[in-house]
Amino acid sequence: MEKAKLIEMIKNNPNAIAYIINPTDEIKLLAVQKNGLTLKYIDNPTREMQELALDNNGRAIQFIDDPTEDMMIKAINDGWVNLEYLKNPSDQLIKLALNRTGWAIKYVKNPSEELQLLAVEKNYDSLKFIKEPYASVQEEAVNISYDALRYINSPTPQAELLAIKHNESAITFINDLDKHKILEFLKVNILVINYVMNEISQDELEHVLKESLANEDVEEKYVRDFLNCSYLNQNSDTMPIDKIMFIYKYGSKKAKKIAVDEKLKML
Repeated sequence: MEKAKLIEMIKNNPNAIAYIINPTDEIKLLAVQKNGLTLKYIDNPTREMQELALDNNGRAIQFIDDPTEDMMIKAINDGWVNLEYLKNPSDQLIKLALNRTGWAIKYVKNPSEELQLLAVEKNYDSLKFIKEPYASVQEEAVNISYDALRYINSPTPQAELLAIKHNESAITFINDLDKHKILEFLKVNILVINYVMNEISQDELEHVLKESLANEDVEEKYVRDFLNCSYLNQNSDTMPIDKIMFIYKYGSKKAKKIAVDEKLKML
């Protein structure tokens, strides 16, 4: 086929190079300029062909056996998913991809603690791509969103407590829930009672409340949540409790001060 017709054919359909026997360098260059992925049909491409292919489509990196650092950077800048095609990428390249999205961690084998942290800081749900996240990584993720707990197969006790502290709904993501955990969770977030009312006795609840409210460092939110919790009131059939009187009897000075302030708001 004459040269002019070949060139016109490649312009219209670059993939046609796959069916051309011994294409000229001119045809090869034209093909990769039109569609970088046609690089896969070219044997022993020149560096110029590789670079033109990358300029057109970063995914062409998968067809380059010995890419330079600059080529790999260009591929990542074109799309973080291209990290998948890099063999033994440096931490610099991985970080470049992670700066785009934490999900890029899915293409990193045995990521270090530093890389895991970078991933969850960018997207907390990138935890779903980390098989065994470090304790620090779990805690960072749940601090960003309690919802991160759903992506951890074996959360540490501290990660569970942090998630519960941020939002009582995190209890729905805990599979091995037992009495000990319930009581520990109630110490950091009294609103957990909304989910476990039938799992504990009034004596157990009062023991938790006495310990928590007597603490001079009790958090203001904890006291206010206790006072405003609709599940706990003196007219309750299951757990009747006079909350103001309870704080008066067992609360620390800080707890009593907050209770007075909260009561004034209700007036």
